[in-house]
Amino acid sequence: MGRALETVCGPVDGSQIGKTLVHEHFVFGFPGFQADSTLGPYDPDEALRVGVETANRAKRHGVTTVVDATANDCGRDPVLLRRIAEAAGIHIVVSTGYYFEGQGSPAYFKFRAGLGDAVQEIYEMMKAELTQGIGTTGIKAGVIKVGSSLGTITPYEEMFFRAAARVQHELGTVILTHTEGGTMGPEQADLLLREGGDPARIVIGHMCGNTDPDYAVRVLDQGVFIALDRFGLEADAFHTPKDTEREALAMALISRGYTGQLLFSQDTVNMNLGRKVRWPAHMVQAMEAANIERIFQVILPDLLRLGATQEQLDTILMENPARLFG
Repeated sequence: MGRALETVCGPVDGSQIGKTLVHEHFVFGFPGFQADSTLGPYDPDEALRVGVETANRAKRHGVTTVVDATANDCGRDPVLLRRIAEAAGIHIVVSTGYYFEGQGSPAYFKFRAGLGDAVQEIYEMMKAELTQGIGTTGIKAGVIKVGSSLGTITPYEEMFFRAAARVQHELGTVILTHTEGGTMGPEQADLLLREGGDPARIVIGHMCGNTDPDYAVRVLDQGVFIALDRFGLEADAFHTPKDTEREALAMALISRGYTGQLLFSQDTVNMNLGRKVRWPAHMVQAMEAANIERIFQVILPDLLRLGATQEQLDTILMENPARLFG
């Protein structure tokens, strides 16, 4: 019996969660969408329909657990996630935390920081959502989400990293991070570890934003997991590498013996909150690749052709999540 992992439907054995996608978004909205509700109202029934369809597409490939990495300020909806999980028969884990400063909603905790100890208040928020539940829903978060900016960890963002490490030190909760453009991975890991974090329960995310294997090794050698978790996002608007470059990075790290510290996901946004997004023509085709099945339909077959073994891929998608959460 492993450590209990809180899902939106209650605790499960973290060592028995099966094939897992560690960073997806059933719904996501850039902060500010709430104020545009006159022209971009939230349709919970449509969100449920899209969510169940997405979960069922993942299930076709054997996925049994999805971590929804949507932060508190980006439209996180634990009740919706529970409805999706119940309808689709899948484990979904909801997050607690805030998005990085440039695309998050920093005004509130910057204001709180001017009044007193905001790190303590963030710690209290995270701990309450992990142990008591989110709001009045009774649904407990199962992971902590923090993020940093392009090329820097701002003082605002550092508050969340410090609070997250403190909560993890007490509760053992897994921390997932957002790196902007793959930058600040080594610095994120170092900060969390200096603040008392457990490397075996830290995932430095979006590390496929920088496809230099030596850079990834600087993070991996601190003992943490890294997530190559943006497969399918190749549009210019995301300023991301191509999947072929991500695949080359994965193969380089596998060949160097780091298979046991790798995780895969896609960072899909399956419903954007606010007004309907109308993608420019040049992005429409690119966005078609950004879907919940991309890893299974394209990436895994490619990696097998490149020389990865099925055992190594099973380690990344099944054994590593079980060790991380169990």
